[in-house]
Amino acid sequence: MKPAVALAMLERDDRWLLQLRDDIDTILCPGQWGLFGGHLEPGETPEQAVQRELEEEIAWRPDPPLQPWFSDASGIREVHVFRGELLRPLQELQLLEGQDWTLATLSELRGETIWSERCGEYRPIIAGLKTVVQRLQAEANQDD
Repeated sequence: MKPAVALAMLERDDRWLLQLRDDIDTILCPGQWGLFGGHLEPGETPEQAVQRELEEEIAWRPDPPLQPWFSDASGIREVHVFRGELLRPLQELQLLEGQDWTLATLSELRGETIWSERCGEYRPIIAGLKTVVQRLQAEANQDD
């Protein structure tokens, strides 16, 4: 059975919440922008995992819970992406994991590098995030 992750695609004012992963060589995709979330614990559902991870990483529990957006099991991991609105401003949350966070526009996400205020430089987005960006772009094109 493949390892599974649950990730949160959180929107606030037409921007998407991203986490800049720590610069630690022993973690996946160090120093790159990705989504908040993480691995499922034994016996945990993807819905439970995304809720737990958000509490652990930004001290916030979405209420109502996030909605499943899509799942993909084609890679080395089973990925479950949940989507919802970030109902609180960043100032009311705590960054407990990662070295920075930002609310990025779809245009910034398409650029594949995003500015980190804390690091003072552009950092790349995780390669797997491109699938999410493509889905967002397809939705935006349908709305036009």
